[in-house]
Amino acid sequence: MFATETRIRVRYGETDQMGVVYYGHYAQYFEVGRTEAIRQLGLTYRELEESGILMPVVSMEVNYHQPARYDDELILRTRILELPRTMITFSTDIYKQDETHLTAGSVTLAFIRKENGKPCRPPEKILDLLRPHFL
Repeated sequence: MFATETRIRVRYGETDQMGVVYYGHYAQYFEVGRTEAIRQLGLTYRELEESGILMPVVSMEVNYHQPARYDDELILRTRILELPRTMITFSTDIYKQDETHLTAGSVTLAFIRKENGKPCRPPEKILDLLRPHFL
């Protein structure tokens, strides 16, 4: 398993009239978690795209346990639970700074070739960086 932790703070514009983070913003929080996970692994999305690989989202699941509110510091714990094949799944749990579990979710992305839009295996570089975490 590969795991990372990223911290962000809830901005005012992310909340609704009740002062609670609007549910649609969790997709962005998950994106922050997976982007930083890829970066901590030693790659960037930009490098992947420049190498001809795109990663569109094919599914997302979210379970809301407690609300996040304006100015809360959130801890995004993002994991990759298995080596990817033609898809990769990032599981993210979001906590408040006091470790209250707020949200659990997962996002699955496909690896596709930029030139033809066809599914493909992940780049060998990603697999090489991930394999030591799955021994």
